Amino acid sequence: MKDNLTRRDFLRTGSALAAGTLLAGPAFASVAGKEELFKISLAEWSVNKMIFGKAREAGWEQFGRMLSNDFDSIEKMAEMTNLEFPVFARKLGFDAVEYVNTCFFNKAKNQQYLAELKKVCKNEGVRSLLIMCDQEGMVGHPERKQREQTLENHKKWIDAAAFLGCHSIRVNAGSQGTFEEQQKLAADGLHLLCEYGDKAGIDILVENHGGLSSNAEWLVGVMKLTNHRRVGTLPDFGNFRISPTETFDRYKGVEMLMPWAKGVSAKSNDFDASGNETQTDFYRMIQIVLDSGFRGYIDVEYEGEKLSEKEGILATKVLLEKARERYSKK
Repeated sequence: MKDNLTRRDFLRTGSALAAGTLLAGPAFASVAGKEELFKISLAEWSVNKMIFGKAREAGWEQFGRMLSNDFDSIEKMAEMTNLEFPVFARKLGFDAVEYVNTCFFNKAKNQQYLAELKKVCKNEGVRSLLIMCDQEGMVGHPERKQREQTLENHKKWIDAAAFLGCHSIRVNAGSQGTFEEQQKLAADGLHLLCEYGDKAGIDILVENHGGLSSNAEWLVGVMKLTNHRRVGTLPDFGNFRISPTETFDRYKGVEMLMPWAKGVSAKSNDFDASGNETQTDFYRMIQIVLDSGFRGYIDVEYEGEKLSEKEGILATKVLLEKARERYSKK
């Protein structure tokens, strides 16, 4: 069977999935009688335009104020809300989701809302895996009091993750200072988070997400310094831009981060006529992931512009399924 898939093919696949049709072809199912090498989840950032699109039209500064002070206005303008996200994911054939905290930024302590979200997931047969947390402070802030405040800001998301049945939250290991100073500061902040995570049974993951966190050598050092059973990585296929003039090799980076991985993010942006991602060799990347022994969920995180969010999500999902099928035969 050919590995290539045309744009028409994966759009046709999307229509079938959206209609709830089960695809029985070998490219879309695990080998009969064998356990799947990995499962596929949907990251909420893939639908950020549906959730934030209209609110962003006023500009980033105004959007930031709305996010912190008037989130209800963002929801009123949204094409999709966070409560609708698990339903959308299920219609596209996903059985697990990964949230972004800014998509329900004022709801972390709202037990009625969280209970409703949990009910929606149960009704849809969708599992909640983690919450990606942004806008809650600098984990590796140079001042101890600020690191402690960042911990306080994240506690509500750790508690929310535990209530929803997630295994982790994802944080940003931002800091200031020299290479080594930032490693020590980030490790200290992460250790604080992990200590609270212990109480809730929630792991604390760091994604390569800009700055020194996109330098895999730096992040590996942070993992070693943190030295806590709760800490881990969320390797992203595409986030290896350290600065406007410096990038880290994505394949080497993912390979280095996989020993601490408790999740994997399959970032996608664009596809060629054969359905392959144009910036990342997904087959090579999946081989790296599997060689590490990882057998958990790999999320679809589409960030492209040429396809709609729905089309891009489905194109990424099909590509992951094809890679899974290829390596299931070996």
